[in-house]
Order: sequence, then C-alpha cells, then structure tokens
Amino acid sequence: MKQITSIQNPFIKSLVLLQEKAKARKQTGTFLIEGLREISLAIKGGYEIETVLFLPELVTENQISKLVDTPVSLIEINKEVYQKLAYRDTTEGILAIAKTKSMSLSDLKLSDNPLIIVAEAPEKPGNIGAVLRTADAANLDAVLIANPKSDLYNPNIVRSSVGCLFTNQIATGTTAEIIAFLKEKKINFYCATLQNSTSYHTQDFTTPTALVVGTEATGLTQDWRDAATQNIIIPMQGEIDSMNVSVAAAILIFEAKRQRGF
Repeated sequence: MKQITSIQNPFIKSLVLLQEKAKARKQTGTFLIEGLREISLAIKGGYEIETVLFLPELVTENQISKLVDTPVSLIEINKEVYQKLAYRDTTEGILAIAKTKSMSLSDLKLSDNPLIIVAEAPEKPGNIGAVLRTADAANLDAVLIANPKSDLYNPNIVRSSVGCLFTNQIATGTTAEIIAFLKEKKINFYCATLQNSTSYHTQDFTTPTALVVGTEATGLTQDWRDAATQNIIIPMQGEIDSMNVSVAAAILIFEAKRQRGF
C-alpha cells in the first residue's frame, strides 16, 4: 500500500490546490471529501470515489472496505499530511478524492408534484450549506442555484451542508435558463421579494411549486419579479425588512410542507 509522509509530496500539493482553488477542481473534475459521514453520504448519492487517504491509527482498512464497496486506491498518511489537507478542526482521519457530478438542469429527475427551492446568486458558502440542510430535511425534489457565485464543491459548502450537498438533487444555470426550465415543466414559482408582494401563507403550494429567494443585500433581480407566478413576502414586525436567506428559505419550504401534510 502506498504511504505518504511529506507535505512536500507533489500529489499532496495537488490535493491542497483542490481544497483551495475552484479552478483546480474544475480542471480535474475532482474534489476532496472529509469525514466518514460525508463520504458515506456521497457514495449513497452516487458519487464515484477514486482514492481514500487515511490515518491508520484512527481508521482501519476494514472500515474503509465496509464504507466503500468499489475498488479504490488507498494511501496511508501521517498526522502532518492529514492536518495539511483537512479543513475541519476535528480529526476523523479519513479523506476521499471524488469525481464531481453534472449539475445540469436536464439531468434532474422530478416527481409528478415537485417542490423546489431556487436561490439566486447566493454568495456565502454557509448560507448555501444551510439551504441544502433544510432541503434535505424537507426532502425537496431539487435545489436550483441561479447565477452561482461560488463553486458548489467549495470545502466550506461541503462542511456547512454536513454532507447534504450529496443528498440533494442540485442544478445550476442562469436566471433565464431556470425560469425557462420552470415554465417548460409547468411549475409555478413564487418569488420572495418586497415589491408587489402578498403574504406567503395565503398562496397554494400544493401544486408543482418552486420557491425563489435572493440575496439579503439586493434581493431578487427584476427578471424573477416580472416572471413570477406570484411575488410573496414574509411579514416582518421589527425594524429591519430582510432576514438571512437560509432562514427565509426554511420558512417558505416548511409552509409548503405543512400545506402538503408533511
């Protein structure tokens, strides 16, 4: 079995780039996953694992063979190498190199009565991760990211989603592409915005529905507001007129789930 004990190893340096640079992830079509739960969820979600790196004092080959049921390259590493590659403070002792997946709208497989969340141009990885966690909790059909600002395989998103990056159907596209997709599929879409809006709880989300949220700073673009089935608003009674995008998404999603009888 291959062993690597130096952080100067060229292969390890290439993995550091995978963690740090979206360009490296795009060029290689691979990314790093850290942690037993996250790797397990990725495999369950259909991601192909190429290589597993592990600390032998924390993880055994037997554990890995139970986790990954297809042939993969195994590399023993030491603590120094692990700490160079790991993104979290906790030490689980295992990392995997996985192949990225297509995030094309055409690859989505939707139910007969889909419920979808759309986020336009979310900037903060933590917010994207939180939306993915809520989408998993509600078992949504899909999460669509319009005009993405960051690579979804960013380690901050993988970490903040606690593996829900792998449990959701995710697609990306421009605002125009996603609006066209929703119209083609005859999915009503309700846009959370301050302008020309009605209270969200008065709308019927029991038919094919997409809930659309924008950034906290600028909200949704005019294209969404103009094309919406209905613009909706979450009534607010304090001094501010917006809330965290992931919180707003959660409120709308679970109102739709309530209407659908959970």
